[in-house]
Amino acid sequence: MERIIINEQVAIGGNERFVLIAGPCVVEDQQGTRGIARYLKDLTGELDIPFIFKASYDKANRTSVSSFRGPGLTEGLRILKEIRDELQIPVLSDVHRFEEIEHAAQVLDVMQVPAFLCRQTDFIVEVARRAKVINIKKGQFLAPWDIANVIAKAESTGNRKIIVTERGVSFGYNNLVSDFRSLPVMRAMGYPVIYDGTHSVQLPGGAGTSSGGQRDMVPYLTRAAVAVGIDGLFLEVHPEPDRALCDGPNSLRLDTLSGLLKVLKEIDRIVKNP
Repeated sequence: MERIIINEQVAIGGNERFVLIAGPCVVEDQQGTRGIARYLKDLTGELDIPFIFKASYDKANRTSVSSFRGPGLTEGLRILKEIRDELQIPVLSDVHRFEEIEHAAQVLDVMQVPAFLCRQTDFIVEVARRAKVINIKKGQFLAPWDIANVIAKAESTGNRKIIVTERGVSFGYNNLVSDFRSLPVMRAMGYPVIYDGTHSVQLPGGAGTSSGGQRDMVPYLTRAAVAVGIDGLFLEVHPEPDRALCDGPNSLRLDTLSGLLKVLKEIDRIVKNP
């Protein structure tokens, strides 16, 4: 298993304790995003959980053309860089276009390939070529063993700082399910595996012009994933999910996170130190 160093405080893989990747779905505004990042930094510091802040500067794959997408590349990266420098925490965001990659690589500690783009060979190669660390979300349409071909594309650049994220698989219309067999299957490929506990309860397009979600299922699925054995968790959080501008139905309330993380940390300890 590759052990990937993000910075002096955060390493993923190699039977390390799980890493939390968390933040709002999208950068809604500078003050609110910084406030969430500071809350998460303080909470994970108190619980001694390695932390990477995530937020999208542009959600290019929204359901509706009228959906809020974020501040865009320039302003979004400026906000993320400010948070990174001020709070001294690593940051992650997703890239959707070739034109973004060079700019994003100058700011992001982890560059993420969205699930819908995980089969785009040239895009994966270019992100892997420029990224310090690349996180590839497994598409909802892929079997777990299919990710081996995606990993090989990233490896072809010489970059071995590769992370893979499971976010559920399409099951009928507007629904996702998690097959926890996928986690050990993908970990056996030698790279850290993250479980996305909030996108896995998403109901894609389930609200007509936006996606629905079942946030009440997140604790059950994350407990199961940590019990299987993973290297990190990906969670979208918001102070008021029902008022979030993106992915509110599947986002966790910030004030519920502490209790969940304490349970998950204990499960992780038991699994990795039997």
